[in-house]
Amino acid sequence: MPDDLAARADRLRELHSGEMLVLANVWDATSAKIVADAGFPAVATASAAVSAMLGYPDGEQAPWQEMFAAASRIARAVPVPVTVDAEGGYGMRPRELVDRLLDTGAVGCNLEDTDHLAGGLRDAEKQAEWLAGVRSASRDAGVPIVVNARVDTFLPSGGISEEKRIEETVRRGRLYRDAGADCVYPIGVRDKHTIATLVTELSCPVNGNTSDDLDLATLRELGVARVSYGPRFYRAAMAGFTKAVQSLAEESGRSNP
Repeated sequence: MPDDLAARADRLRELHSGEMLVLANVWDATSAKIVADAGFPAVATASAAVSAMLGYPDGEQAPWQEMFAAASRIARAVPVPVTVDAEGGYGMRPRELVDRLLDTGAVGCNLEDTDHLAGGLRDAEKQAEWLAGVRSASRDAGVPIVVNARVDTFLPSGGISEEKRIEETVRRGRLYRDAGADCVYPIGVRDKHTIATLVTELSCPVNGNTSDDLDLATLRELGVARVSYGPRFYRAAMAGFTKAVQSLAEESGRSNP
């Protein structure tokens, strides 16, 4: 098993160079199989989607045991590498997080620098130290997990003024990169100039998001290494289900007034 996981981790890391890695984030085994069967070379979870599927709000409100159990079902369902949105790490020490992640069969993780307990952003230097611990623990475990270090400076909850966001994102991103992160994820960036600046200044693989001004072709042109969609597909699926159920309710005469 460790050799197989190590090979999957190496494959996932390779996918961050060359052709841009596109991740259609999933929430359960069925959605994961759909993504893998469509030909995507890796599967990523979205914490907001998984926690909603389990009946909890996002932001480490769902018990980690349930979140990791869902990740295990996803990893068992597909033959491709799986990376887990592990939120802020659930208060775990690096070795515990790595061990529990590997127990699920996943070989990558998304780790954000929001402190869900205290609110706001974690101290960047302490976050970098913790990420370095995760990198060290993964080496000790014999599986070089792929770490996607999320920087939450562009989120309203980050509390960073608009004029300081790029500067602080670069500062944090470089610290996380130097601590051993394989990819830096400045979530919430919506414009071409900003993502282009971050790709240049960070000098490492960058995770981007599509928006009205950023389609896949533009992100590829700008040198973005990885694109993820978070809970977008889960919400679209639930919207379709809601519409179908409401239509059925109306047809059967059971709709609420």
